[in-house]
Amino acid sequence: MEFQVSARKYRPTTFEEVMGQTHVVQTLTNAITRQRVAHAYVFSGMRGVGKTTVARILAKSLNCDKGPTSQPCGTCPSCVEITRGNSVDVIEIDGASNTGVDDVRELRENVKFAPFHGTYRVYIIDEVHMLSNSAFNALLKILEEPPSHAVFIFATTEVHKIPATILSRCQHFTFRRISRLEIISQLRHVASQTGVTVEDRSLSVLARTSEGSMRDALSLLDQAVSFGGATLLHEDLEALIGSVPDELVRQMIEAILAHQASQAMTLIGEVVDQGFDVRVYCRAILERVRNLLVACVVSSPQQVKNLLELGEEEGAQILQQAKPLTEPYLQGIFSIISRTEDSLRGSSHPRFLIEAAVVRAALLDPSATTASPGTEQPGMVSPQPSPQPKPAPATARASAAPPPPAKTAIPTDKPATYQKTPERHTPPAQVAAMAPSQPTPVKETPVSTKPVAPIQEKPPQQPPAPASPVSGQTAPLDWEHVVDRMLQDHPNVGSFLEKGSVVTLEADHVVIGFSKRDAIARWRTDKPENRAVLASMCQELSGRPMRVQVIELHDGQERPPSMGELRAKKKHANDQDLMEEVKAHPLVKEALELFGGELASAQRHPQKEEAP
Repeated sequence: MEFQVSARKYRPTTFEEVMGQTHVVQTLTNAITRQRVAHAYVFSGMRGVGKTTVARILAKSLNCDKGPTSQPCGTCPSCVEITRGNSVDVIEIDGASNTGVDDVRELRENVKFAPFHGTYRVYIIDEVHMLSNSAFNALLKILEEPPSHAVFIFATTEVHKIPATILSRCQHFTFRRISRLEIISQLRHVASQTGVTVEDRSLSVLARTSEGSMRDALSLLDQAVSFGGATLLHEDLEALIGSVPDELVRQMIEAILAHQASQAMTLIGEVVDQGFDVRVYCRAILERVRNLLVACVVSSPQQVKNLLELGEEEGAQILQQAKPLTEPYLQGIFSIISRTEDSLRGSSHPRFLIEAAVVRAALLDPSATTASPGTEQPGMVSPQPSPQPKPAPATARASAAPPPPAKTAIPTDKPATYQKTPERHTPPAQVAAMAPSQPTPVKETPVSTKPVAPIQEKPPQQPPAPASPVSGQTAPLDWEHVVDRMLQDHPNVGSFLEKGSVVTLEADHVVIGFSKRDAIARWRTDKPENRAVLASMCQELSGRPMRVQVIELHDGQERPPSMGELRAKKKHANDQDLMEEVKAHPLVKEALELFGGELASAQRHPQKEEAP
């Protein structure tokens, strides 16, 4: 007997046998039962998920001798002919081969004829998106006013290429990817029917490689059986598919979790020596870490198995391995591997990148990772704070007189008010007055000899301290002083730091936030060497180790004012106060009245020491 591939031999023949498309099956069966069959359908989805199969089952349901019925008998002449593909009432057209307008015109002429045996003439056009624009235009009229006996079914993998005028005249069904568990179940059934022995983990590899396509999974199974015979070994399957062995992936995960960087480097060497693609290897490691993260976060074992879509044996291994792990630690590893996987796509040295990534992941300290959303850059780990000295016993604290607590100077929007100090005097401010454009004769007036009160200088205002979302005890750290020192000692860092806002300030922890428009400043500040310099400066000024984090503030998130904004606001307020002072000075008033000008600007000059 002639060999028939599994994808054709085990193709579903009824709606009950269709897997993974419950929403499509239920809608179509209800429409047939209630006699609400539309004249045109669009089936879209990836390859091998059952679009053409469901179209044929629908055609059998409409033309069955017992129907129209949602359960075709499969034995009547019409069902048999449709199954064989030689029915005169079901016309299958390849849209990739018949793309021209003449082919559609011929279809328009033939659609007028009544069906020969059944109730409907069903036209199945596969890969309909390949039709030309002229061909689509030719279809519009017949879809607008179709004959009562005609049903059109359009199958496509690229629905976005179909004109909206066509889609609006059809009922659209989107076919989903078939889950791995359903593919594994079908593969196990096919293997048992053909007498092939396959391990569960081998079925998992086939399901993962097929990426949701049942046809691809069955084709891979046929290929594996031809390679390995009736007993399919897992090693033979991996060699056939070309995937990285699961053993190498498992050993890499174990090396990372055991903090064995040397073993991780050795495994990369084995992968390269055996000829495997390091990009594929990195993707497999990333998937394994993701599975561990799911098993760590989700509490229900059954739900974990459903989310992982793995076999029983492999799922049990993941659950067992994830028990001692924490979610923040796995998130740190996942960030490192994920960023590396993105970088490998355009790199000319992929081996170097993945070596550095696995070493970094192996050296990752679980206690140094944080789980706060938005506080860590992907793949970055916050520096571990230095150990704090243990607090003294309560009795010792009671006996010792504690020093007065230092106030944390954190900028705020409310400017502080000060009283003028009459003891300090400065020379009158320099005044720039605008004279009228046309000179006017002025009557000579004797200059007053009354003593003029000098303009009193306001003491410099302290920078406003922003309301800080400080939680717990605050650290005795003046943030303005930190920024000033960074501008003085490290101007290349301080200029960017000035654009950030203090989000959190604690005794041993400071979080600096940057808006999206200051992405460059955030990136420069968040460089490891710059964060280390900033942390050292904070420790120098506060007398204790400080941990520095740099985050991006999302749109709508409350953002305290940055030091640069506070200083600009302070300068503007001082300038306004100075202008008001100058305007109120008697000498300035007399000059403005005499010359009829306006006060344009005022500036303070530093007081010079008078010679003895």
